[in-house]
Amino acid sequence: MSLNFTIPGLDEATSEKAIGILQERLSQEQAGALVLKHCHWNVAGPNFIAVHEMIDPQVDDVLDMADETAERIAAMGGSPQGRPDDVLRFRTWPKFELTGRQDALDYLRALDKYYDAWIKADRQAIKELDELDVVSSNIMQDHVQKLEQFQWFMRSHLI
Repeated sequence: MSLNFTIPGLDEATSEKAIGILQERLSQEQAGALVLKHCHWNVAGPNFIAVHEMIDPQVDDVLDMADETAERIAAMGGSPQGRPDDVLRFRTWPKFELTGRQDALDYLRALDKYYDAWIKADRQAIKELDELDVVSSNIMQDHVQKLEQFQWFMRSHLI
């Protein structure tokens, strides 16, 4: 990868490693927003309105996370890759398999598993970024905190 510049205090090799980690997280954030919107459109049943209305703000927040991640990549001298084929190219997480109109609780169960993998990957990114760039790590920490809150909201429906 060719950087346009580096941030003071970070060398090129360190920046490239951090950008690589951030790019993977960006791609999962973009995919996550699409998965959430899919769920928002397809939930059904007695819990429809509560779940439908709970998910939409999460979409907006995840898109904000993606924007923050992309801007961090750019601030570090990289070029964020955000096209649909880039999301697939950087994919390391399991697919979200549930499709069609399904009971809202079935979607929440599937989202709970999806969030497990997402949060685990973000936490691994934090560990790696702690050694490379504390600012990028802090951004991911904020994202994990938000994702854990979303997962808690979902799990509260499943008790």
